[in-house]
Amino acid sequence: MFENLSEKLGKTFKSLTGRGRLTEKNIQDALREVRLSLLEADVNYKVVKTFVESVRHQAMDQEVLGSLTPGQQVIKIVNAELIRLMGGARQELDLTGRTPFPLMLVGLQGSGKTTTAGKLALYLRKSGRNPYLVPADIYRPAAVEQLEKLGSQLGIPVHQTEKNRKPEDICRDALFKASEEGGDTLIIDTAGRLHIDESLMEELVRIKKGVDPKEILLVADAMTGQDAVNVAEHFNERLDVTGVILTKMEGDARGGAALSVKAVIDKPIKFIGVGEKLDALEPFYPERMASRILGMGDMISLIEKAQAEFDEKEALKLEKKLKKREFDLEDFQAQLKQMKKLGSLEQILGMLPGMGQLKQLKGLKPDEKELVKVEAIVNSMTKEERRNYKMINGSRRKRIALGSGTKIQDVNRLLKNFAQMKKMVENMTKTGLPNVPTMFH
Repeated sequence: MFENLSEKLGKTFKSLTGRGRLTEKNIQDALREVRLSLLEADVNYKVVKTFVESVRHQAMDQEVLGSLTPGQQVIKIVNAELIRLMGGARQELDLTGRTPFPLMLVGLQGSGKTTTAGKLALYLRKSGRNPYLVPADIYRPAAVEQLEKLGSQLGIPVHQTEKNRKPEDICRDALFKASEEGGDTLIIDTAGRLHIDESLMEELVRIKKGVDPKEILLVADAMTGQDAVNVAEHFNERLDVTGVILTKMEGDARGGAALSVKAVIDKPIKFIGVGEKLDALEPFYPERMASRILGMGDMISLIEKAQAEFDEKEALKLEKKLKKREFDLEDFQAQLKQMKKLGSLEQILGMLPGMGQLKQLKGLKPDEKELVKVEAIVNSMTKEERRNYKMINGSRRKRIALGSGTKIQDVNRLLKNFAQMKKMVENMTKTGLPNVPTMFH
């Protein structure tokens, strides 16, 4: 996410912070690089022009130029402007008033509306609501079946659509049915097209009139860059959308859509899709995103994710074992499972401050295959072997390697690394630390 932009901005700001004093020419040169970086990231050119002018105006202030850390002051200005560009602060869904609340998801075909409907339903249920899914796309083959499958997977009710009914009638029926079934939030999956046409817009306008939605959320593919922003303009003109959900953000190394859409249509990004799993939908926080773009990480999101996914009882149990120096490969296996819930290694590293610059300097890229290999080796051990790794002799190592599809050298390396880590943890406990942390918690 934003990898290319972060890398280029990082190099530009490194040249600024490496100087004791800054001249107006230094700032002009840096801002020229910032401008090029944003344009290459597919940010709307009008947005880039306004952004750079605003930063220039503030950075040329004599207090900034004359300060002891002018480079840091410029970065601070850029950070504040990025936050403002993306909306300033988190914009929550408007779920006030009389239930059930209808939420309309609109967008082109292929943007991920149906999957996003399932993700949003799961997010709302975790927030204490009772979502009710409404399949209003009667044109795309298997669209209704896809939403029904998602609902079944999540244990969330899906409105049973009668054949030959108009989408606006289906949505009105669903409003009454949701009330009967205790649903307080309707999530309406509307039809899309490969491109914007008048018949699609007229249908969406009729649905809007029929159910008076609390929110009309445009679902757009972040990887399409300025195309996503153009689509947002068209939908907003006809429907007056209340917010945007950008999908496939985890694969968007440029970030043009995220940095342009708020400025162009003056509607906030409310959520971002960051993966294929149904829990891979995150609220959008402009300040956290700006921090990630500038290579400062996003520790708050990482901590929140850890708190949501980690089992507190297991963590406390493990802490006690660490203090007693009883940590074994079975505990290691449990920690691997916990860590996988947080996402890929690259996603986790991307949230850590300074990792962006470290990756640029050393070309570091985490190898997910290595983690899969480690997990396979540990899973191929018996419970007794995981509890007492010292009993794993030559013949056992051979069996474990065969069972995990790895080499004996891989098993040897894992056992050696585990022994070193166990020794390090034991040394930590000898110092009498009051709270020994778990490996990933």
